[in-house]
Amino acid sequence: MKPFRRKGDDVVARLVDAEAGIVALLLDQLEQLLSADRTDTGGDPVVERLLPPGNVDDPEIAADYRDLTETALRAGKADDLATVRATLPTAGGEVRLDAEQARAWLRTTNDLRLALGTRLGVTADTEPPEDAGGEDEQQLAVYYWLTAVQGSLVDALVAGRDGRR
Repeated sequence: MKPFRRKGDDVVARLVDAEAGIVALLLDQLEQLLSADRTDTGGDPVVERLLPPGNVDDPEIAADYRDLTETALRAGKADDLATVRATLPTAGGEVRLDAEQARAWLRTTNDLRLALGTRLGVTADTEPPEDAGGEDEQQLAVYYWLTAVQGSLVDALVAGRDGRR
């Protein structure tokens, strides 16, 4: 991957085909989780992390909060997923984002990292794998790659706000 950088008012990066494929696969998985009925997810910790309760101490308040916010939260995440999917070069190539598209990428890469991190049990003490031979190590490597993607996007956006190009 060529990290995000400023190009005029846009931010631009370049993904190789395998990276674009990984993002597309993760988008599909996230979309399946977010579009599933809550009763079908059966307390899935990833869904709980992506759609957190409004109050952990009072189940009644948490249920009321969920009733008020969950539909809009799911719709916003679905809109962001659609934006990322529309701007993702499926065979690899240039990713060019305006400010709103970049914000959708930030929110979605955050959701992807939350989902992966929750599944893998990532903590502040978790280190990148030295050898990505096993499936968990490969997924952890993807988690850290997404962290780098997100970091380069933040850096490019901040550079634009500071007037640097």
